[in-house]
Amino acid sequence: MTLPSTSIGLLHPDQVKSVIGAAVLAPSTHNTQPWRFRCVPTGIELHADPARALPVADADGRELLLSCGAALFNLRTAIHALGAHPATTLFPRRDDPTLLALVRPFGARRPDPRLVGLADAIPRRHTNRTLFDDRPVPAPVVAELRHAAEVEQAWLPRLSAKQREGLRHLVHQAHHAQLADPAFLAEWRHWTARGPDSRDGVPEYAAGRPPSADGGWVLRDFGTRHRNRADHAEPLVVVLGSFDDTRVDRIRAGQAMQRVLLTATAAGLDASFISQPVEVPSIRAELRRLLGGGLWPQIVLRLGRGTPTPWTPRRALEDVTE
Repeated sequence: MTLPSTSIGLLHPDQVKSVIGAAVLAPSTHNTQPWRFRCVPTGIELHADPARALPVADADGRELLLSCGAALFNLRTAIHALGAHPATTLFPRRDDPTLLALVRPFGARRPDPRLVGLADAIPRRHTNRTLFDDRPVPAPVVAELRHAAEVEQAWLPRLSAKQREGLRHLVHQAHHAQLADPAFLAEWRHWTARGPDSRDGVPEYAAGRPPSADGGWVLRDFGTRHRNRADHAEPLVVVLGSFDDTRVDRIRAGQAMQRVLLTATAAGLDASFISQPVEVPSIRAELRRLLGGGLWPQIVLRLGRGTPTPWTPRRALEDVTE
């Protein structure tokens, strides 16, 4: 596979390489990077890469679409920051099931400073799996995060204390269900604790502790350190949801997730995923009921400030572009 040698719309070849380079910095489950990009005369196509699916943890491909949605948001934002309008069509051809979106950078647009700020945050955003400290996320930043989700047609509902405690129990249940599944553990081990030279998966230095029966690696700062203190502060835990659960909704939720993550990065926050309650279908259904039944939970995030950690690697652009 080779990168384009001709311009696409308003982007010259080096800019095309730059915006695809921004797209691949999106997060993906176990850093599988399940995307491909095809440069065509009409724009840049985003394709799913079924060879990088997770048949156990993501049996219906929901998280694959979320990951590709995050890459799409990075692509759109990077194009916008260069002064081109990223006209985007989702699922433009029914005869090509892997084609998720076509982005056409053909119209000039004065860059929005807010989106330029998010574009600047793309290379700085990364998942931080360390323990977060006790500093609360300021209310104005929480409002910005909620607005970021809503702009992309998703929602971050406010969790009551009862809902937060219910979510804690669901995370434990899902965690133990996954520990009891040998196929899940085999898949998890395949993609995590990889060597330092690997360009995909989660390298050992970034993987955190392996799964344990007590669930500590999942909830080690989900409000568990100071449960006997009346004045404790906890990392912010949010659930990002959509009003439906179609492929389009999942792509949009992935874009919303990335906009939330970049907004958090621009505000000086770290983030990581609490994946268990949305990866186990029965637990995800219970989480939906916990939220009132009106939203489909797509992502659970914790946000706060952790110890600086290295970035996870990405595949070379030549390996994801054609």
